[in-house]
Amino acid sequence: MSEIIITAAPPAPRFAGLRTTWRYLVRDKFALVAVGFLVLLVLAAIFGPMLIGELATRPGLRQRNLAPFSFAHDWTYFLGADTLGRSIIARLLVGAQNTLGIAFAAVVVATLVGGTLGLIAGYTQRLYGAAILRLADIIMSFPSLLLALIVLYLLGPSVTNLVFVLAFTRIPIYLRTTRAEVMELRQRMFVQAAKSMGAGHLRIVLRHIAPLTIPTLVTIAAIDFAAVILAESALSFLGLGIQPPEFTWGAMVATGRGYLQSAWWISFWPGLLIMLTTLSLNIVASWARTAADPQQRWRLQKLQRSPR
Repeated sequence: MSEIIITAAPPAPRFAGLRTTWRYLVRDKFALVAVGFLVLLVLAAIFGPMLIGELATRPGLRQRNLAPFSFAHDWTYFLGADTLGRSIIARLLVGAQNTLGIAFAAVVVATLVGGTLGLIAGYTQRLYGAAILRLADIIMSFPSLLLALIVLYLLGPSVTNLVFVLAFTRIPIYLRTTRAEVMELRQRMFVQAAKSMGAGHLRIVLRHIAPLTIPTLVTIAAIDFAAVILAESALSFLGLGIQPPEFTWGAMVATGRGYLQSAWWISFWPGLLIMLTTLSLNIVASWARTAADPQQRWRLQKLQRSPR
């Protein structure tokens, strides 16, 4: 008799998912450019202040209202200087660190708190689950910017209060999203199987349900990051953000609004970065949502070249 030899299938190559994601990203030029811009922005915000951050607060009477694209000084004044002769490039880098840091902290806090409350409200059917949902409805009934203005006016402007207010106004988004995901997941067969095997409620939530909500929360966080940047810029523009000598892009726009006729560049460059950052975040979030949805992924797959 002839022997039948059964060979095991070759193991899946490591990082195959990352390579597939990279191929999707390369084929979508807008998303690739947006990711490249965000990576450069984050690197500049981390390392830029270490190199030329002292120029952001160093006045220079000879450079007062220096116009951009001037080669009379070194490259740090290429984008011009403000009314006190401080380098716009240095202030943009320091402002990027503050703006992105505040927005990142607010989004992380809102995701953790909103996601945790959403897990509780979605899994349990007790009274406190309904109370959590009603609390989210109360927060959403107030305009977020108006609520932030009132709270900051009462508590006073500071970095801690700013992060707290921005996170507090965004919590209902993550809460309701997580609750909807959990209410659908708790009806799945694997949850019923875990219950029949004696798994406790805490283990089911943390081990089986919570990991499946993370991709959705990450996508929502990427979209919400842009909204938080805009909210922080608006509050700083109104003088309720972090106070001098610290500053953000919104505070830079507010500083230059009185000089739009004579020194437009003071407000123009931070405003341009706010626009490009929020636009890039929305493009990347839209691409990530499409790549993560099997029913929509064909839009990216058809951008790939046909094999030769």
